[in-house]
Amino acid sequence: MDGLRAAYQHKWVGTTFAFILLVIAAIVDAIGVAIFLARSDIAPGGVSGIAVMLNHLDPRLPIGLFILIGNIPIQMLALRMLGGWTVVVRTVFYLAVYAAAIEIIKPLVAGIDVGDNTLTNALFGGVLVGIAGGIVIRAGATPGGTSTLGRILQRRFGLPLSTTTLYTDTGVVFLAGLVFGWEGALYAIISLFVSGAAADYVLEGPSVIRTATIITDVPDEISERVLAEMGRGVTAWQGKGMFTAQEHTVLFVTVSRSQIGTLRHLVQQIDADAFMVVGHGHVAYGHGFRRIKGRLQES
Repeated sequence: MDGLRAAYQHKWVGTTFAFILLVIAAIVDAIGVAIFLARSDIAPGGVSGIAVMLNHLDPRLPIGLFILIGNIPIQMLALRMLGGWTVVVRTVFYLAVYAAAIEIIKPLVAGIDVGDNTLTNALFGGVLVGIAGGIVIRAGATPGGTSTLGRILQRRFGLPLSTTTLYTDTGVVFLAGLVFGWEGALYAIISLFVSGAAADYVLEGPSVIRTATIITDVPDEISERVLAEMGRGVTAWQGKGMFTAQEHTVLFVTVSRSQIGTLRHLVQQIDADAFMVVGHGHVAYGHGFRRIKGRLQES
C-alpha cells in the first residue's frame, strides 16, 4: 500500500512539474511572438503564423482566439497518433495558456522598442519560440499546430524535429510571402531554422561528446593507452575490409570534446596506418559520463 501511495505521489509531482513547464513555455513563446515576430511581420510558422497574418490583415481578429480554433482539428488527429489523452490534454492546456499570454503580453510590450532590424527580430524570436517548443515536448506535450504534425512525423519516421517542422511549415511560409512579401517569407524561413535548432538543443543538449571509430591492427596497445591515459573505455569487434578482404579490429571510443585531440595524437603514435572516423554526439550516459535519470512520464 505504501509503495502504491509513493508511486502515485511521484506521478502527481511529475505531472505538476510538467504543467509548470508548460506555463513557462507558453509565456516564453508568447514573448517571442509578441515582441519580435509579430511586430516585424514575421510569420512564426504553424497556426500561430496564420493567426499573425490574419491579425495583420484585420487587427480586430485576436491572434490567441484563432490559435485555439485552428488547433481543434489538429489535436483530434493527435489524439489518435500521439498516444492518447495525456499528450492532447497537456497540449490543449499549453495552447490555452499561450493564447491568453499573447493577448495579455501584446499591450504590455507595446512600448518596448527592440529596434527595426528584421533579421535580429527573426533570430531572437526564432530562438525563444524554439526554446519554448523544446520545453513543451520535454513536458510531454506538443506546441500545437503544424508542430503537432511535425511531432507525428518525428515519431513515425525518426526525423529530427527541426526537419519535420520545416516540412510542415512550408505552406505557412508560402502564405507569408503572399501576405508580407517574399522578403518577409525569407525572414520567416530564417526564424523557422533557428527555432528548430533551438528546440533540438533543448531536447538533446549541446554537442559535448565525440565518438571515434578506429580500424586498426594493433587494438590491444591502443586500448591500453586509451584506458590508462584517458580513462575511457573501449569496445572492440572484428571487421573485414571488403576491398582487401583482410581482417581488422574495430574500436569504438566515446570521449569528451576536449579529449579528441589527445585521442587522435595517441592513435597516430601507435598506428599511423589506422583509419579513424570522429562523430559528434550530444550526450553520453553511463560510466564516466552522465547517469541515466528518469524523465517525465507521458502517461
